[in-house]
Amino acid sequence: MDSARSGDMVLVSPGVYRESVTIRTPRIVLRGTDRSTVVVDGEFKRTNGITVTGAASVVENLTVRNNLANGLLFTGVTDKALQGSGAGGAGYDPLDTVKFPPLRGFRASYVTAHNNALYGIYAFDARDGVIEHSYGSGQSDSGIYVGQCKPCNTVVRNNLTEHNAVGIEVTNASKDLYFLGNTVRRNRVGITVLSNNLEALGPQQDAVFAGNTISDNNDDRSPEQADGGFGIGVGIGGGTQNRFERNRVEGNRGGAFILRDEQGYPVRGNRIEGNAVGEEQVGLVVLTARSGGNCYADNGRAPTSPQPLPRSLAVCPGKDGALAGAGRPQTLESVPAGVSFRDVPPPPAQPGMPDATGAPARPALRLPGKVDPAAYRLPESHH
Repeated sequence: MDSARSGDMVLVSPGVYRESVTIRTPRIVLRGTDRSTVVVDGEFKRTNGITVTGAASVVENLTVRNNLANGLLFTGVTDKALQGSGAGGAGYDPLDTVKFPPLRGFRASYVTAHNNALYGIYAFDARDGVIEHSYGSGQSDSGIYVGQCKPCNTVVRNNLTEHNAVGIEVTNASKDLYFLGNTVRRNRVGITVLSNNLEALGPQQDAVFAGNTISDNNDDRSPEQADGGFGIGVGIGGGTQNRFERNRVEGNRGGAFILRDEQGYPVRGNRIEGNAVGEEQVGLVVLTARSGGNCYADNGRAPTSPQPLPRSLAVCPGKDGALAGAGRPQTLESVPAGVSFRDVPPPPAQPGMPDATGAPARPALRLPGKVDPAAYRLPESHH
């Protein structure tokens, strides 16, 4: 990698590579010949597995595991001292977005990330990218994380996350951001969409979630996140103006959609419409005394809290207005303690990239291309 020049492809043969890899050169394609047997292993002693700061670079068809922070990190943060912390800044301090402009262009395809102490695949201070056909399990925080970008101009599609504290996490990531056709199952929490003051560019706004399966996020053999969330399909904390449509959300014992204010950011203007929400769970819990322009309509007959929903919430687009009172979260009999990220069983082999040894290199240029959320239909139920 140190000797590669811009535009090169580094093709890696099977083996366990006990090292960290950094891609600083632009337009590099790092590709494994076999997704399951080309392994970058942190041995539970290195910070990040693969760190990408070279614009328009690609990581595909390999596995990254056992790191003390992140499996695969795409970032505009070039200070190594900052790259290992969870939000990209020391102690989660908001970063200077002028000093560290976003990485422009990135792609992760057919990447398996497992048993990392923070995030599996982590795009932070990065834009114009795609995360696709990838897998994350056993992370102490989230399998896939997109944070601090505006506009993000990024698509996360056709991925599988399971057995993480959180399947997919979105924090202070806004505009031209799409999550399409993903399967988010058997985590402690499926998806979180957050605004906070720990990163720059708050509040979070304008992401689209369509055609995803968000199911059975009650896994008692996954790592426990700091806030202890469990049994939640989608948690929106201070997120604004997001759209959820044609998603299947079922089997989440604590609730399908949970809305709450977060760190001074009100949860506002979220449109949850036309999803298939299983009746075995609470469909919507609003943990605030105002509707904030959110709406929840045509999602099936699952109960809600408050019940019944006032018209300001039950018809899209939603209207701002006072509620009779805040909803109450679903009471679970018990919330099991999590396990160490080191102890989550490794995943089975995942489908590899077609023609990995012969396909031409495609740097991450002009991504994500045309995005059509309407092409992602409602998934079938597997319950």
